[in-house]
Amino acid sequence: MDAQGRGRADDIDPADQWVLNPSTGDYELRLAPSAGQSTVPAPRRTAPRGSRREQRDVPPQRRRREPPPQPAGPGRRRSKPKKKSTAKKVLLWSSGSVAFVVLAAAAGGYLYYRHLDGNITTQDVVGAKNGFSKDEAFNILVIGTDKRTGKGNEGYGDKGSVGHADTNVLLHVSKDRTNATALSIPRDLIVDVPACQVKDADGGLKTIAGSSNVRFNTSLGQDERDAGCTMATVKAVTGITVDHFMMADFNAVKTLSTAVRGVEVCVAKDVDDPDSHLKLKAGTHNLQGEQALAFLRTRHSFGNQGDLDRIKVQQNFLSSLARKMSSGDTLTNPGKLTSLAEAATKALTVDKGIGSLSKLKDVALELKRVPPKNLTFLTVPVRDNPADGVVHKTVIVDEGAAPQVFDAIKNDVSLTETKKKQKAAEDARLKGEKSAAGDVRVDLYNGSGRTGAAQATLTWLQNSEGVTKSSQMGNKPAQAKTTLEYSPDQADQARRLADIMGLSGSALKEGESETNDQGLPAMVLILGKDFKGAGTPISGGTAKVEVPKTTADKTVCAK
Repeated sequence: MDAQGRGRADDIDPADQWVLNPSTGDYELRLAPSAGQSTVPAPRRTAPRGSRREQRDVPPQRRRREPPPQPAGPGRRRSKPKKKSTAKKVLLWSSGSVAFVVLAAAAGGYLYYRHLDGNITTQDVVGAKNGFSKDEAFNILVIGTDKRTGKGNEGYGDKGSVGHADTNVLLHVSKDRTNATALSIPRDLIVDVPACQVKDADGGLKTIAGSSNVRFNTSLGQDERDAGCTMATVKAVTGITVDHFMMADFNAVKTLSTAVRGVEVCVAKDVDDPDSHLKLKAGTHNLQGEQALAFLRTRHSFGNQGDLDRIKVQQNFLSSLARKMSSGDTLTNPGKLTSLAEAATKALTVDKGIGSLSKLKDVALELKRVPPKNLTFLTVPVRDNPADGVVHKTVIVDEGAAPQVFDAIKNDVSLTETKKKQKAAEDARLKGEKSAAGDVRVDLYNGSGRTGAAQATLTWLQNSEGVTKSSQMGNKPAQAKTTLEYSPDQADQARRLADIMGLSGSALKEGESETNDQGLPAMVLILGKDFKGAGTPISGGTAKVEVPKTTADKTVCAK
């Protein structure tokens, strides 16, 4: 201490001189002023803006106290205190400083985590799962509303809209994460919206009456319907159960595209759309903010100037956005990652099952496991609504093509080429010698859920196909697909039965046979829910869905 009671600079512990610079968000070493310099007060340590804010002063710097002098004993000299070497001082300073910075970074990271968590808006809806499982296939309904919220959105959407389901994408991610399907549902699709229940602020339930022969987009917002009602409508139309939803408005497009510093799109011709105010020359462009939103809102400059062609443009944009978000340029750029985290958490409204940063992180990590080339975009197969007359404004489900798409998603079957090797192996099971029908020995079980299915199949096999060494063994728990298990020495019998019943290679499983009622080894055939009737071929394996589709690894120019 000097004569005026002030601490000397070399009395200050260096670990106490690391303070947070609120302008940069970084911790900096603030050395005490040398003689003759003014003393700069230490800044306040402040939690990241937007978190549960608490400010506290940086504790006053500690002074090192010199040990009291030891009294000299008889005949002993008072020894001088040893000075620490420069190297030891540096080591001590460094270790103290590093420890402080690590602790400060951890605290700052936690506070920022809480800040991002607080950005997320959740909605408690009927029908959504309570949590997210990383070990199952999952379906998320992504909804873009036409609600005008936020500055600069006055020119978009329907004035005074309650927020209809303007853009709808059902995202299915396979259980093995090798592939995913993004199925667009046209807003002008004519459907029957089922009655649904919505929760009020107190947790009570209110039933909203259903509506017949209306546009799909009215499943949200109309008559106080929430996202749970839209999820229920998807189930009614497709038979696919939706696990979760994510909902965003116009602002999400602007903030997300800006966060990744633009999304690359391609147009095959010059565009000058007076409605969306989009002006682009033919070629490739990097769009963000207002321009990105205009691109997605444009319908009169592409294709037949209808909603179906606009959906194709939206799919191209989402493909490019997916590539950009998963690129190394984004994932290794702290600035982009921070901007993306802020934009994504502020933009989304989600159900409570995924309504936390940790759950959304889990969803994102599972999505990241899917290669972009195996993310397929397609639209519900539809045809013009005959009720519209000459001017077609709405569409209806194409009952000839749509069911196979819906079934593929329900059964977690890939719509891409990711299962080529698997299919080759499945096909190989069908190749080779086939036994005579009279040599096929099989026990039949009913797992289809349809009463009498096994007995009807047994009668058909014995009377029409000559498979006389067959027995009906009763029921098994219901299963989605028909399976045939056989021992290796029964492969020729399995191929013959597969040929008779129209089984795909995926239905065949080399394993163990069982002993039948005559004490002989028999194959085990379990009819699944894909059973359509005795004598009707049972198909399975990779779906052959002949509908227009694209994958996220390809850039397609909007026409």
